[in-house]
Amino acid sequence: MYNFNFYNPTRIFFGKDRLDEIDKNIPSGARVLITYGGGSAVRSGLIAKVKTVLGDRKVFEFGGIEPNPRFETLMKAAEIVRNEGIDFIMAIGGGSVIDGTKFICLASHYQGDARNLLKFGFARVTSKVVEKVVPFGAVLTLPATGSEMNDGAVISYDHGKFPVMSEMTFPKFSILDPVITYTLPEIQVANGVIDAFVHITEQYITFPVEARVQDRFAEGLLQTLIEIGETTVAEPENYDARANLVWSATMALNGMIGTGVPQDWTTHMIGHELTAMFGIDHGQTLAIVYPAVLEVRREQKRAKLIQYAERVWKIESGSEDEKISSAILKTREFFESLGVKTRLSEYGVTADKIPALVEQLKAHGLTALSETRDITPEVSQKILETAF
Repeated sequence: MYNFNFYNPTRIFFGKDRLDEIDKNIPSGARVLITYGGGSAVRSGLIAKVKTVLGDRKVFEFGGIEPNPRFETLMKAAEIVRNEGIDFIMAIGGGSVIDGTKFICLASHYQGDARNLLKFGFARVTSKVVEKVVPFGAVLTLPATGSEMNDGAVISYDHGKFPVMSEMTFPKFSILDPVITYTLPEIQVANGVIDAFVHITEQYITFPVEARVQDRFAEGLLQTLIEIGETTVAEPENYDARANLVWSATMALNGMIGTGVPQDWTTHMIGHELTAMFGIDHGQTLAIVYPAVLEVRREQKRAKLIQYAERVWKIESGSEDEKISSAILKTREFFESLGVKTRLSEYGVTADKIPALVEQLKAHGLTALSETRDITPEVSQKILETAF
């Protein structure tokens, strides 16, 4: 197991009817900005409920944060924070709203061109770069990204998607009420299951480092998602299934299973380019790319793929290669059981577009991907061809 540092200060309020915790965890005299995405948070009455809980605090609203939050939109919110003296932000939404809010918190008092914050990648933005950060809390409406309990965000600018990370942007608290997610469309729930699943596997199916605790955590989360995936898509008001999805998605990317182990974010990086170029949902891009990554990288990931086959899918018969093939097939079939297509061609993308995708990877510096940094643009092209 590698050396690691672990830090996660986010307080979680899980379960039914937890909105009252907002009042207890925001200073009474705070000037609060509520951030949200489309109109569903308004139509459902959730924004009104949050405003009621906020009581006499001065409240401002900023809606319209996109599913892939755009830099230009977020800078408009940052201007409100500066002009109105906002002390605290409440993000009401899924990963995109929470990601966008993290960037607003960083950009609002950044002394310089905020586009510079997009250049740090996985190197965290520190207090030496941004001296003042507005604190925020979240009410989760879509279980998927784990953004409600981590310090990472993905921001869209120009034709790219850029990771922005900072220990200063952990939510102060997040409210996870599975009931709030009942009205989500089936495709969003399915995308969330896949996003959580791939978050876990990208920290798990790499190579062994004797991190037994992290492995067992990851395997348990994967088995949970397999058990409840179809149920929570088909039965949106099945509280037990949805509660387990919500908590699995949070645990998938709050740092616990990723400590002390190699990680491979190839699927996410290639998936981001598919979203940027063709507008394919994030979860759908992962379902397209991940089985292809496993196929192309089966030798480099051999030991962990066999472990995945045996422990997660309970594949006990056959040769090592047969176990690996069966595990990859079961992964694809699981995604498809949720109603999500897993081939690039099924989204209307033609094979002649693959070179342009590879060029975008090059343009964004994504030329040495994987846990061993050996996925070149040529290997990425092979992955995309396999995904076709």
